[in-house]
Amino acid sequence: MMFAGWKRLVIAMLLLASSHAALAADQCPALSQRQSDAQVAIRIAAVACDEHLRWNRPFIDADGRLASLTAYEAEDNGLKDGGAPWRKVAYYWQSSGLLGPLAFKSGASDCNHAAMNASYPGLGCRSFVVDNPWSAAFISWVMQRAGVPGFTSSPNHYEYVRAARSNPTGSPYLFTEPMAATLAVGDMLCYVRSNRVYGFDGLVKAIDGGATSLPMHCDAIVAIDGGKAYTIGGNVQQAVGMRILNVNANGQLWGLPRRSDGDVVCSPDTAGYCNFNRQDWAALLKLKPQDELAKLGPVTPPALLPAPPVPQTCCVNCVVGSGVPRCPAQGDSQPVQPQNLLQGSQ
Repeated sequence: MMFAGWKRLVIAMLLLASSHAALAADQCPALSQRQSDAQVAIRIAAVACDEHLRWNRPFIDADGRLASLTAYEAEDNGLKDGGAPWRKVAYYWQSSGLLGPLAFKSGASDCNHAAMNASYPGLGCRSFVVDNPWSAAFISWVMQRAGVPGFTSSPNHYEYVRAARSNPTGSPYLFTEPMAATLAVGDMLCYVRSNRVYGFDGLVKAIDGGATSLPMHCDAIVAIDGGKAYTIGGNVQQAVGMRILNVNANGQLWGLPRRSDGDVVCSPDTAGYCNFNRQDWAALLKLKPQDELAKLGPVTPPALLPAPPVPQTCCVNCVVGSGVPRCPAQGDSQPVQPQNLLQGSQ
């Protein structure tokens, strides 16, 4: 009888563990089908999830370990649909309209053609993709595609983080302390990428003090389930990656590793201190309720998704052999044909 009792207890514990595992399942496969949902928050999650699936679902687990990564930003193949990761990143830049502000950077103009033409070598663009952080371009692309009213796209996360703090009326987001807020789908969790540790108070002082720029990273929250928060961001270990974080019964972050002054440096000798989730988490951008978002603009699904960018018919930083003529200089009337170019990029 005692053995039978223990047996029943073990079975019950296994069933309980199994139910928790089921509750904590990745919701992205189902969410990715809801890009036309009536709710803005769901559309944000759906668009981000769809891209995460395209990148073969890389993720960092709740213990801060990189658990899966099969496609990298610089590679020429590896996406689920057979596409090249670097061209996909170029598409985020181009489709979000953010290449213009970075036209002065080497290879940026090359991406206008490379993003839409798989036969174009795009060597300059490929270099641009590798050399420039693209996480803000990804977030901007997601917000545009999801039709978030009042969101201002930017190649820098700091711009919309600052807007949420400085212009809460005009922003679709509210600037909040990450550890005190209850997380919800559509929110963004952000950290500062700097040798200095800012934290929430430091970031507030920087914004209120008029800081014009600060290196940051933001992930969109796509699901809260089974004691876990699931976030997705671009350029997470050179991919569109998911991060899994612990939350308590109130939906607040729990046990989140945060950087502090004097942290032990991660190394093979101090492996216990290595954690990809340990960051200078400084802000949670809280997505406003649907009725408040409606005051900023239409909250219905976009009737038309952003138009696919049109490939350029000429290039600025040209590559011999690409077959694309150079754009004419001011005062010229015809593109310069590629056979007249010097060897290599100009």
